[in-house]
Amino acid sequence: MLNRTALEALTQRPLPFLGSAWPWRCAAYLLASAGPGVAVGAAVFATIPLGVVAAPVVLALCLPLVAWFERRRLRLVDGVPLPEVPGGRGREAGLAVITVLALWWIDLIMLGFTVGGPVVLMLSPVVQPEAEPGVAVVGSVAGVLLLPVAAYTITAWGGARGAMVRAMLAPQDSELNEVLRSRARLVDAFEMERRRIERDLHDGAQQRLVSLAMALGMARLDLPHDSPAGRMVGQAHEEAKRALAELRELIRGVHSQVLTDRGLGAAVRDVAGRSPVPVDVDVEPVGRLPAAVEVTAYYVVSEALANLAKHSRATTGAVTGRVEGGTLVVEVRDDGVGGADPAKGTGLTGLADRLAVVGGRLSLSSPMGGPTLVRVEIPCA
Repeated sequence: MLNRTALEALTQRPLPFLGSAWPWRCAAYLLASAGPGVAVGAAVFATIPLGVVAAPVVLALCLPLVAWFERRRLRLVDGVPLPEVPGGRGREAGLAVITVLALWWIDLIMLGFTVGGPVVLMLSPVVQPEAEPGVAVVGSVAGVLLLPVAAYTITAWGGARGAMVRAMLAPQDSELNEVLRSRARLVDAFEMERRRIERDLHDGAQQRLVSLAMALGMARLDLPHDSPAGRMVGQAHEEAKRALAELRELIRGVHSQVLTDRGLGAAVRDVAGRSPVPVDVDVEPVGRLPAAVEVTAYYVVSEALANLAKHSRATTGAVTGRVEGGTLVVEVRDDGVGGADPAKGTGLTGLADRLAVVGGRLSLSSPMGGPTLVRVEIPCA
């Protein structure tokens, strides 16, 4: 497994972890804290004779450099790139102040005690020559045995320190929002590609098939029906018409032109009318909703009706839709055998993921023996 942070490295088995570079990287990370602390402290101390105002001014001028240094050295313990978030300058300034005032000497104290203790024990015969030989040997052995403990302690503190820096510079909600925005952009790009494919099929392949079917129909009229050539042209004409019908069905599945032209209610009635199971539709007229809401609701209904026809063994179904308090609520019911389970690959997990992009929620009630109810709630804002 690829470890991108020091805290992730702690989950490795002992020997691979102790043989890795993570303890050394964390030690370097903590030791580097002395750089900004000592440099800024020296600069501020040197300007004290110049007046009371000089020291705060120098500190303020040094804060951007300290923040830059903190962001760059974070790579030693955290290899995940930091996103740019609103208010980042203020967060960096706050981190720089905390680093200069407290964190740098805390890091050095932690590093000194963690490493210094085992080193002093290992050097017991040198540090305490008057001690008995047996005691000195025991101290040296204890120091060697404490080195792995020191490696874990340094890595844990360095990882925690890096996690704190990340939390200050890029809060988790900011990263989550960026992930959600990225996923929404991917869905929008996918939807644009669907529309492009639908347009190319409609304007290209479908028109060619229409021309072919018309040409075969005209040729069929000029040939005797009982002649071999007439029968072959007739068969070709029927195949062309079937291919044209299948292509139109494919185009309708790629993107519903009814949805684009007439809205969600008409599109739901259209897909319900093509269902092999009778489906009642009761969608309140609510005008045009945001495109993302309409597209998401339409594909949820399409998938739910496809599952109804394939798996439910239902005799009837129903689709209702309404807007309640700024939220579109769509329900798909059937009188089938029930037992729908997202873990069985019925497409419900994919629907839930798609709904999450627009802030929607999917609820499922499908006890064994039925009935099944799929409820979708999508914010219209």
